[in-house]
Amino acid sequence: MFNKHCLVFLGIILANVISLPTAKAEVAIVVNSANSSVLSDSDLARLFLGKLKSFPDGDKAEPINQKFGNDIRKEFEQKVLGKSASQVKAYWSKQVFSGKGQPPHEEASDKDILNKVANDKTAIGYVDSTSVDGSVKVVKKF
Repeated sequence: MFNKHCLVFLGIILANVISLPTAKAEVAIVVNSANSSVLSDSDLARLFLGKLKSFPDGDKAEPINQKFGNDIRKEFEQKVLGKSASQVKAYWSKQVFSGKGQPPHEEASDKDILNKVANDKTAIGYVDSTSVDGSVKVVKKF
């Protein structure tokens, strides 16, 4: 009898733990420290969807994505692009197939993105906000 009650109790606890909302990472949009552009949320989405090729000041912009499947990328796509990973993948498949564009270059880690952005005035990327260091400038957080 004791074991049966313990199992029921453990089952209830497990069900509650599984249903708890998971903590979401804060996404930081980063640019080179010398970049003085002010970007709207719409500008960001358009840059990463290939609809905008330059910063508001006219300088060329090179967006950099995290690797597909990365948790920060999922957060970015949801919060900034308003799309799921599968919707973004389908969008880029259509763009590539029709010859209208190529998806942004991908980097493997926050560290790689920070390094690329710190050394390239045209680069714009996103990382987990806890990874940001003094080598880049944060323009937005989501």
